[in-house]
Amino acid sequence: MAADCYVSRGGARIGRYQGILSKAFTMYGKDPFDERSNPQGVLNLGTSENKLCFDLIEEWFNRLNGGSNIAPHLLQYSNVQGIESFREEIAKFLTEYARASKALNPEHIVVMNGCCSIFAALSMVLFDPGDGYLIPTPYFGGVHPDMWLYGEVQAVHVPLDSKMLEGESFPFQLTVKKLEAALQKAKVQGIRVRALILINPHNPLGDIYPEQLLKYCLEFAHRHKLHVIMDEIYMLSVYDDFDFSSILSLNPPDPEKIHFMWGFSKDFTMCGIRVAVLHSRSREIRSALNQLASFHGCPGPIQFILSQLIADREWIEKTFLSTSRRRLKEAHHIIVDGLAALGIPVLRSSAGLFVWADFRKFLRTQTSEAEMELWWKLIAGKLYINPGIAFDCCEPGWFRLVFSDSADRIRLGIQRLKMVLQSYASEAIPLNVLKEVAPSVDSVEINSNNDFSDNTVQLLQRTSAAQRKTMVNMTTFSSATS
Repeated sequence: MAADCYVSRGGARIGRYQGILSKAFTMYGKDPFDERSNPQGVLNLGTSENKLCFDLIEEWFNRLNGGSNIAPHLLQYSNVQGIESFREEIAKFLTEYARASKALNPEHIVVMNGCCSIFAALSMVLFDPGDGYLIPTPYFGGVHPDMWLYGEVQAVHVPLDSKMLEGESFPFQLTVKKLEAALQKAKVQGIRVRALILINPHNPLGDIYPEQLLKYCLEFAHRHKLHVIMDEIYMLSVYDDFDFSSILSLNPPDPEKIHFMWGFSKDFTMCGIRVAVLHSRSREIRSALNQLASFHGCPGPIQFILSQLIADREWIEKTFLSTSRRRLKEAHHIIVDGLAALGIPVLRSSAGLFVWADFRKFLRTQTSEAEMELWWKLIAGKLYINPGIAFDCCEPGWFRLVFSDSADRIRLGIQRLKMVLQSYASEAIPLNVLKEVAPSVDSVEINSNNDFSDNTVQLLQRTSAAQRKTMVNMTTFSSATS
């Protein structure tokens, strides 16, 4: 008997779903790299986890365990919206670090076990099956299953690519004109668009939306009566000298249609802790979300511990954030220089845990099939990174590489990448003339007066004028308003 006879049509739809990355990640899980026990295993530079500050978090938790006890009431059933004391600390924390226009109300905050759960809950609360949401592509691949598997809500893509149109300042630039075009196309297709989803800082591009662009987007949403769902999960993972503006710092025309989410996974290196928060001023929406929150709740002891963590402002400022930003910046320089040595330009980024790298010249053809072929070659070469198709990128040949790991692992990843490309592709720039990649590095020297590494300069000297122009655009653009 067919398996789907045992489940509903929705269950069959959910059971058949398989993301692009799932098979590759399963392969990694069966053969994970470890310096001592499995040095020939698959090296993971694909999963967005900040592994640079585990020591700081471990030290803080060890210090906490020496002086705190879990009260009995924390082991009992609690408010599904989140423990009141935790929401109060979250409100104060976000008011300060998001530079909110006014103090946040703890009653406007809902606590759930991760941003994925928040997306899934919103798919049920804001949309009817078949509705759509606008989202610029490429975008974090987890949004689609979160919205589709629960609410049968479909993505309406706002395609961005490396080609700069007249009046644009950098590749993959979002403009209101592109939002308008995507919305009109959805209307022609009969899709009712209910919301605009933005990720800021962006995943996978690593850039930051300027304040003026955010205001334009809010005005666009207001004109078309759309909700705005803002994912700011990388809010504190800004390592470049760029001013980040949270949506909470603005005064939107429709404040009850703005829904902000943030969590501990990225900024505080706690992907496994599974705690995220949603801020929404709409009483009606919060009431509906609270009905679902009991299915996506967080343990009381975890909320208690995290309350103490975010209340420890001196440690956050003087120890954690300053160290995290410095380590992210150093690791970013290592991977950018390593990729430049292989003739791979990257989009200039200011935040996040990854770079968006241009592998187009290594593809046999400029197609998604060729991109997937190269990706499987990389996995066979024991390197797991993410292809652009996993983020619905409309332009084949882009890959996301996570750099928030040790310098030794980044360098090993570059070595393995070089070996695969040498055996796979015939290049205009022979790889054998490029600098060898050092087996390890403890630090990176940063020349603040030069936007290029030595390797990048040598590479530019060996390329044609047309190639040179493209690479300059890729490596040196900075965010600007649309």
